[in-house]
Amino acid sequence: WSSAGALGFKGSKKSTPFAAQQAVEDALNKAKEHGIKEVGIKVQGPGSGRDTAVKAIGATEGIRVNFLKDITPLPHNGCRAPKKRRV
Repeated sequence: WSSAGALGFKGSKKSTPFAAQQAVEDALNKAKEHGIKEVGIKVQGPGSGRDTAVKAIGATEGIRVNFLKDITPLPHNGCRAPKKRRV
C-alpha cells in the first residue's frame, strides 16, 4: 500500500499527477522488496493522476501486471445528485 499522503504530500498537492506517480513507484518498490513478481491493480476515481499512475506501472520492469481493473463506483440511478453550484 502507498498513497500521496503517506509520502508527505499535503492538501491540494496530493491530487497532482506527480504525487500519483510517486505513490505508484513507492508501492511497486515495496512489492519488489517483499519478492512479489506479479501484481493486480485496481484503480478508482477519475483524474489526471490516474493516467500517470497507469503509465508509471507500465514503465516499471521486474513486475508483471496480471490485471488492471477500474473499480469506480457508478450508481444505477440511486440517490438524487446535489444541485449544481452557481458561482
